[in-house]
Amino acid sequence: MRIVVWLSITSLWLGAAWAVPAKEERKGEKPKEDLVLYENLDLDNYDLTLDNYGEILDLSNYEELYDYGDLAPKIEVGTLAPRPKDPTALPDLSTTAETPKLQPLTTASPIHPAPIPAQGLPSCLLCLCIGTSVYCDDANLEHIPLLPPETTYLYARFNRIGAIRASDFTGLKKLKRIDLTSNFISWADADAFRLLPSLQELILPENRLTALPELPRSIIRLDARLNRIPSAGLRPEAFRELKQLQFLHLSDNQLEYIPAPLPESLRSLHLQNNNIQTMHEDTFCDSQDHSQIRRALEDIRLDGNPINLSLFPNAYFCLPRLPTGHFF
Repeated sequence: MRIVVWLSITSLWLGAAWAVPAKEERKGEKPKEDLVLYENLDLDNYDLTLDNYGEILDLSNYEELYDYGDLAPKIEVGTLAPRPKDPTALPDLSTTAETPKLQPLTTASPIHPAPIPAQGLPSCLLCLCIGTSVYCDDANLEHIPLLPPETTYLYARFNRIGAIRASDFTGLKKLKRIDLTSNFISWADADAFRLLPSLQELILPENRLTALPELPRSIIRLDARLNRIPSAGLRPEAFRELKQLQFLHLSDNQLEYIPAPLPESLRSLHLQNNNIQTMHEDTFCDSQDHSQIRRALEDIRLDGNPINLSLFPNAYFCLPRLPTGHFF
């Protein structure tokens, strides 16, 4: 037994003695291996690029060497607000708020909106107002709307206006043009236009007029074509005092004679398609003054009338050109 124990101790001692030199030998060999590694590395031509990056650095265990766990933020989940110390401050979930009840609508006394008076209705609600011009074309109007006091031009064409009242244009001192083409106008008050001091153009074609009201002296252009106006519907010497009148268009009416005397300012006279059968020798020229020349009156239309213009040779001597019509 003693021999066995002694042999065991001797073998352990001998193993330990052999291990120490081997360990020292391995420690001495490690620097040599490191030197061999650095000797193979060409530091003079060392250039780290994307092509040789994997050859120089071993990235196979890079993530194992670096622990990213310490960079992850720590988030606490499920944190509750502190409970109030006073239990009465907590809401009572056993009771719910009552829903307010709506009062039923009653039909016993209906509420009607206050009526808007016609005179108080803004004029630009029905028409388009741009600057001082009012455009009421094709608006299904049955009368002239209330206009702003600064109105200069009014266009109310293609409507259903049946009459023109004197109050329609009261106070419109700046109104220069009125265009009521293609309406149902059958009459106009005698003073509907007379008190408009700035009116220059009155355009009334394609209506049902049987008479013309008195016109202001500022008028330059009167267009009343395609109406039903007979000679009796014109005031006696209706155009004598209109010293600024230049365009008088009364074609396609029911006139029996030319409305003379005509102002010297007249440039264009259209009377075609009427029922004119005769004229006076003084209609255009003064038969007592053979030196008279009316250079402005260059456009006279009498075609479409049953009149033979050749029967009145002395009626045209002052004109720059003969009227258009039948000479037979």
